[in-house]
Amino acid sequence: MPEAFDPSGVAVRNGNFFGFPYTPEEAEIVILSLPWDVTTSYKDGASQAPAAVLDASYQLDFFSPYRDEAWKTKIATLPFDPSWKEANISLRRDAKAVIDALEKGENAGTLKAKLDKINAESAKLHSEFESIANKWLAQGKKVLTLGGDHSVSFGPIHALAKLRQSLGQKFSVLHIDAHADLRVAYEGFEHSHASIMHHVALMDAVDSLVQVGLRDVSPEEHSVIEMNPKLTAHFDWNLRRQSAKGTSWQEQCKKIVSKLGKEVYLSVDIDGLDPKYCPSTGTPVPGGLETWELFTLLEEVEASGRTFIGADLVEVAPSKDSEWDANVGARILFQLCQFLRQR
Repeated sequence: MPEAFDPSGVAVRNGNFFGFPYTPEEAEIVILSLPWDVTTSYKDGASQAPAAVLDASYQLDFFSPYRDEAWKTKIATLPFDPSWKEANISLRRDAKAVIDALEKGENAGTLKAKLDKINAESAKLHSEFESIANKWLAQGKKVLTLGGDHSVSFGPIHALAKLRQSLGQKFSVLHIDAHADLRVAYEGFEHSHASIMHHVALMDAVDSLVQVGLRDVSPEEHSVIEMNPKLTAHFDWNLRRQSAKGTSWQEQCKKIVSKLGKEVYLSVDIDGLDPKYCPSTGTPVPGGLETWELFTLLEEVEASGRTFIGADLVEVAPSKDSEWDANVGARILFQLCQFLRQR
């Protein structure tokens, strides 16, 4: 860290998360911001998260209980193409027309042209996101994706999966979410935010997908979980039942971690937490994890000898009336970076 950086001083608004001075070439961790929420099925706004979380990140203090001298974690901010936001606005308008028609019970076939356009353009953008992630993974960096809706995780995870497969290696995915995200082309959108884990489970390099906090799941998704040996789900209602019977969270974490391989990709949908932390997220659901439960789980992953090799934080949606969501998002982002930092 350059001598001019004072971790106890006023953050410099330099366009980098937390005001850190590192370039991507110097960094250990690069943050890829993807302002994208085209297929959001209920309430949009997650596309505005990267800018809002960046702004909130300048107000953080830099002590962390998870790493010594956390302010020395080499974190860099990748630039993003403004055309992504422009494409998001245009395609979101078309997606709303499709969703509105479906919700009215209308024949969405009349909107096939819009749906085809959304699917084609989304595939193109996700391929671009994958290429960017691949560039930095090839240089030995750890990529932390900041959404955006959960669909943005596809490109970076796919890039990691292809790299690992080329090396004959596998990894696990630890998925924190209120939703299973195992739907196939939900609402006709092939890259729906509700389909991301369906795509992840199909990746050969992913040997297990462990889901935590699920509490809003379709019957079809529940059947998929029961039938697919790759999948292990820890439903929120079962976690709370165990707590009520006297099983500590630490004990439950050990059980969760036991299904993970040695290397772990972490995918955090903010709505996996209690919605008091994220009231503006697109699909809030009662229940969910406390922040201390999330971080205790991540500590248990490390204590078991496993290593985090990548991560994402998605579905943060800023509110016009409150900075709470962005402030929570910025603090979780900072701590996720600490868990990605090599010990």
